[in-house]
Amino acid sequence: MDLKNILFKKENHIGIITINRPPANTWNYEAMLDLETILDEVEKNKDLRVIILTGTGEKCFSAGFDVNDHVNGHKTGPKGCELWERVDKIAKPVIAAINGHALGGGLELALCCHFRIMADSPKSFIGLTELNLGIIPGWGGTQRLMRCIGQAKALDMILFSKRLSAAQALEIGLVNQICVPEKLMDETLVFAEKLAKRPPIAVSCVLKAMTAGIYQGLEKGLDVEAQGSAVVRESKDVIEGFTAFLEKREPVFQGE
Repeated sequence: MDLKNILFKKENHIGIITINRPPANTWNYEAMLDLETILDEVEKNKDLRVIILTGTGEKCFSAGFDVNDHVNGHKTGPKGCELWERVDKIAKPVIAAINGHALGGGLELALCCHFRIMADSPKSFIGLTELNLGIIPGWGGTQRLMRCIGQAKALDMILFSKRLSAAQALEIGLVNQICVPEKLMDETLVFAEKLAKRPPIAVSCVLKAMTAGIYQGLEKGLDVEAQGSAVVRESKDVIEGFTAFLEKREPVFQGE
């Protein structure tokens, strides 16, 4: 794929999506269309088990909306909501490797990822700062930040446009892990490789059930969970899992 705004590469079962609009890795309409193309690829590629989402450079994971593309603002807003939700619903683990600032729509995108690992740099901050401009988080931030850290902490962050350091974000559970900047991708890949060894069908079923519960309520989530249980019972991976357990070895799941 020859895309200008998004880089993509595959390492074994891991797909790495890199926002390529330095220095701030902001989002215009063209960049969103590139992301849409990439998402089409990663969703249909059965060989990909884990996705890493990061940004080019060391300054920004993403600073959100590109104000220079205001002429397309009427299209970028709805497209951002659509694509961020699509990331949120991907039935493969998605890890945000937050290499710098994640502000506004950038943090909203990171919140759509299942896991967040952040570079612990004194120059990097994370926050939903839209109220400083008289606007509100509009790509899902009011809902997903609250889902992640609770209503009171989310309101405090949003209403006062607070920007948190990596350590502060870790303390309140906004990120799962922090590390020195030069080790960010190494540690993210180690984590991704562990995830990639897990049974892909079962992982997908868990994510689908959780997503259904979040978007459609507890009853629907339980229904999708039951469907997932039926699916994995018929998989070759369940045979491998039990066989490996009895043989006291690590299972090798094939996603079949």
